[in-house]
Amino acid sequence: MQTEDAPDFAAHLRTQGLPALRRAHVRTLQLNIGKRCNLACNHCHVESGPQRQEMMDRRGVERVIGLLAANPDVTTLDITGGAPELNEHFRFVVREARALGRRVIDRCNLTVFYEPGQQDTPDFLAEQGVEIVASLPCYTRSNVEAQRGRGVFDLSIKALQWLNQLGYARAGSELRLDLVYNPPGSTLPPDQHALEADYRSELRELFDIEFDALLTITNMPILRFARDLERSGRSGQYMDLLVDHFNPETVPGLMCRDLVSIGYDGSLYDCDFNQMLELDLAGGTPRTIWQVENLAELEGDPVATASHCFGCTAGAGSSCGGSLA
Repeated sequence: MQTEDAPDFAAHLRTQGLPALRRAHVRTLQLNIGKRCNLACNHCHVESGPQRQEMMDRRGVERVIGLLAANPDVTTLDITGGAPELNEHFRFVVREARALGRRVIDRCNLTVFYEPGQQDTPDFLAEQGVEIVASLPCYTRSNVEAQRGRGVFDLSIKALQWLNQLGYARAGSELRLDLVYNPPGSTLPPDQHALEADYRSELRELFDIEFDALLTITNMPILRFARDLERSGRSGQYMDLLVDHFNPETVPGLMCRDLVSIGYDGSLYDCDFNQMLELDLAGGTPRTIWQVENLAELEGDPVATASHCFGCTAGAGSSCGGSLA
């Protein structure tokens, strides 16, 4: 949620002697395939939940596959939501992208495997060689359920054990399983490497669970989390924290440099956070997947920024791939 007195990220870059953000070569398409989710987590920047109806239709997903086919330099399709698996076209997108030889990531909440009709989803993901980035905001029940709801921890643990049985994160397997940590409130994530060691030790000892890497992601002060900050009177304090911990070393690795975000309706954005705030591509047209064919044409375009961008550059930085510095 942006306000008139919110700090100006672009101006802050200038005061730091840094150039304005511009897009490099597009390597990743991140597709928000729909906002429906079986959970309604209090840190969710998408405001997903069981009542959301926004979902990409068949025409949209076919166009996304067409863009992948027309742009061989785009090596990764990163599918998110909501719970992406709840879109009826999810498996079509996965199969077609894998048939094109692309790396496919499924951003999974784990508990979706226990929803009606999803019982064979883990097997499907393994068969297709899909990388899984799974939300697990802590290795303790109390912290997970405070963020995500009662019963979520036990289902998440069962799902991770299931994925391990299918070969995910096992020695010699190409099936990759990463976990995602979000802070429980208005704080920055701790050191990613140290926290990963704690996760690995606890999950291995208590549940015999293995994973490949832990990704720490800062809570973005937008939508649901922003309203929570406002209700508790912490909005200014949290934004000050982000600005005070601005780290110029994170700027070269920002995901908006080589990623294009696609909304469920086919709209194009510089990142998933901008998508949720409906901040159009700063470079102007194209606005949708039907207005572009060669994604290389976006190279060099400016990136739309606002105060939430301080979340990606605070401390060790934050992106869909974890910390940046």
